[in-house]
Amino acid sequence: MNPIDLGSQRELFIDHYLIDSLSGAALHLHEPVLKETVFRVIEPLENACTGCYNLVQADGKIMVYYRGYHPTGKHEDLPEGWAQTQTANLLVSDDGIHFERPGLGLVEAEGSTDNNILIRGSEAHNFCVFLDGNPSAPSDQRFKAVGGEGRDSLFGFTSADGLTWKPVQDGPLAITGAFDSVNVPLWDDYAGCYRIFSRYFEQTGDEGVGVRAIQSCTSDDFIHWTTPEHHVYDEGVPFEHFYTNATTLCPGAEHILLSFPMRFVPERTKDIEGMDYPGGGVSDAVFMSSRDGVHWDRTFMAAWLRPGPEKRNWTHRNQTPAAGIIPTAPDEWSMYVAEHYGWDTNGVRRVTVRPHGFASVRAGYHGGELVTKPLTFAGSTLFLNYSTSAVGSVTVEIRDMEGRTVEGFAASDMEPIFGDDLDAPISWKAGSDLSRLNGVPVRLRFLLTDADIFSFRFGDS
Repeated sequence: MNPIDLGSQRELFIDHYLIDSLSGAALHLHEPVLKETVFRVIEPLENACTGCYNLVQADGKIMVYYRGYHPTGKHEDLPEGWAQTQTANLLVSDDGIHFERPGLGLVEAEGSTDNNILIRGSEAHNFCVFLDGNPSAPSDQRFKAVGGEGRDSLFGFTSADGLTWKPVQDGPLAITGAFDSVNVPLWDDYAGCYRIFSRYFEQTGDEGVGVRAIQSCTSDDFIHWTTPEHHVYDEGVPFEHFYTNATTLCPGAEHILLSFPMRFVPERTKDIEGMDYPGGGVSDAVFMSSRDGVHWDRTFMAAWLRPGPEKRNWTHRNQTPAAGIIPTAPDEWSMYVAEHYGWDTNGVRRVTVRPHGFASVRAGYHGGELVTKPLTFAGSTLFLNYSTSAVGSVTVEIRDMEGRTVEGFAASDMEPIFGDDLDAPISWKAGSDLSRLNGVPVRLRFLLTDADIFSFRFGDS
């Protein structure tokens, strides 16, 4: 088995990529913590069908882009040209908790330009923005976006400030797909390319339009795109309706792609007494990850976020994660989830997650262990993101390729650690310096008692 070269990059226990064996321990998905509602729609520039939220952090501000006004009712009931009334709107915040609608003066609506509308028209549908990290990107194109709806009608845009936008070309991008969803663009610095994650319909053999699914394509210049590739899952993983994808690079571990699809269950409707709501189906949010953007790991089939006790979250198209992760405190990442879709209380709730803590290897009171596949690393110290109970502990042992303990780094050479730390340096009796093992294939053995290990890295500080 060839060793996996980690260098000094952080690795997360969100899949079996590094795991050779588990005994008395298992991968565990951590649900986000529900926080305050940060946004509610206000008529007439927003309504019950407002949605498609996505986030960018730039210039000291958190910017939330979303679909503002959107006609309601069935398509055949809507007047001709209804798509032209759709808008892309903006919220801004200094702290990720308190948001305001800025008066942009860009688009007239209801007799005034004192509103937060960026653009109007069919291209504003599902407008999704990212801050371009491509070092070759011109300064007047540091923001990029895609928008539009309908089959094969996805448009590209650029902006210098995230406020005023211009198309990258006349007409839509040459990408095939069904784009009535939030289609997520990003710059992948690790792979050195642009990506767009969009919707298509997977034909499963059943009659009808098929299952809503995710595809992706890449580009060197944000104009010319490869043929979209359908997401690939392990054998036996069923196709589920993924209405959105909310794909993002993992902060601080950008070689890993994370995705938070809203999982739609159209055949199941909750009959809630006293609540008259059109349309069927229920939804939740799930978590998955990838290391190449095409092959996706679904270790966790259970929901990442359930509808919970609020009745208005048990109607369709709720629990929809916004694209983007925002650090709002040293020990807190914030994400945002659309709730009450279709109701006059339609809005967004903040949820928080532990940094690099979407999942963990967990062992209970009676203990367990994890042994990694062979790996090489660069750096003098091992840092661990972990948590224990008051009686719990974590011990780390370093072994060679054949499973023999490396002298000085046995479990018995280390005082077990306990507590809760995002980046704790690990020491043995001889100290923490691992410089002599740089580039040497080793295995890590973690011994856990009532503890979680979320992530680790090697480095000099």
